[in-house]
Amino acid sequence: MAKNGLITVQSRFGVAETIDRLVGTVERAGLLVFARIDHAASARSVEASLRPTQLLIFGNPKGGTPLMQDRQLAGIDLPVKALAWEDKQGKVWLSYNDAHWLAERHGLGDASRNAVAAIAAGMDKVIAAAAGAGQF
Repeated sequence: MAKNGLITVQSRFGVAETIDRLVGTVERAGLLVFARIDHAASARSVEASLRPTQLLIFGNPKGGTPLMQDRQLAGIDLPVKALAWEDKQGKVWLSYNDAHWLAERHGLGDASRNAVAAIAAGMDKVIAAAAGAGQF
């Protein structure tokens, strides 16, 4: 489990392409894309600078609902999300919350254990397909 709850993998692609690939991957997996937020574009709109940074919010009620049935407050962290961002060296990373860390954070129990495991495995797969490479 990630000590701060985040898992970060390096992407072989730029930020926009990484998120494009993630959109395609999650849609092919039958998940819903709820929002795509371009933080760098928002920064430019207020005449501020920010390296490329985009957030994708996605999921499926079938996966998240058991977590909220167990502990409704888990909904603050759902649907799941992934952040593609470029560091100072120009490397692109894709970060997301560790489902097991979320389970610990919200004190989830046996009622949602299988859903947490499925979310963790699913995130690993869609992130790997979108970005490739190793962990940060």
